[in-house]
Amino acid sequence: QVQLVESGGGSVQVGGSLRLSCTTSEYTYRTAFVGWFRQAAGKEREGVAAIWRGTAGTYYADSVKGRFTISQPNTKNTVYLQMDSLRPEDTAMYYCAAGAAPRSKLSDSDYTYWGQGTRVTVSS
Repeated sequence: QVQLVESGGGSVQVGGSLRLSCTTSEYTYRTAFVGWFRQAAGKEREGVAAIWRGTAGTYYADSVKGRFTISQPNTKNTVYLQMDSLRPEDTAMYYCAAGAAPRSKLSDSDYTYWGQGTRVTVSS
């Protein structure tokens, strides 16, 4: 069973930064893609960013382009989400997910494995 563990959430003021980490229990075809998703109170879950680990190709939601960066270091079991210039509307529970070949890289229904989530709060 594939397991994902997120860390790095917390509270920050507007304009601040946080780095989220997602560690997968394996780096195989089953976790070829890793995505970050978020769900704010009373809203649907939305895709934020995704990475194709084989090529390091990245995908971003328009709302975070230029502010968030998804990456993976040489130790390929961990994927990071660097979040800069944070805004109050970024406040949410953030989840990482993994899948083999999601048709839509930022659609949660196309991902198979999920972590428990880490909370991000941005205050003004």
